[in-house]
Amino acid sequence: MRIKDGFELREICGENVVLSQGMENIDFSKIISLNETAAFLWKEAVGKEFDEQLLTEALLAAYDVDADTARKDVEHVLLTWREIGLLV
Repeated sequence: MRIKDGFELREICGENVVLSQGMENIDFSKIISLNETAAFLWKEAVGKEFDEQLLTEALLAAYDVDADTARKDVEHVLLTWREIGLLV
């Protein structure tokens, strides 16, 4: 899977948010806020093909977390991204 083209991660007012590239007037009701873990996973996934296993391994390498928790976190993030249309 891939993140759809046209979206980028930015930090706005101390928050990690995903915006559509080229937004001239930002509609703050339509931005997607990411927590630290989701922002880390975005950075690992953007611009390349990835799967759940690849992101789980990245999370395990970067954080002090057990494999089951990492897998569940990745599953949750990917489900959310699918639901809001960020993945192809």
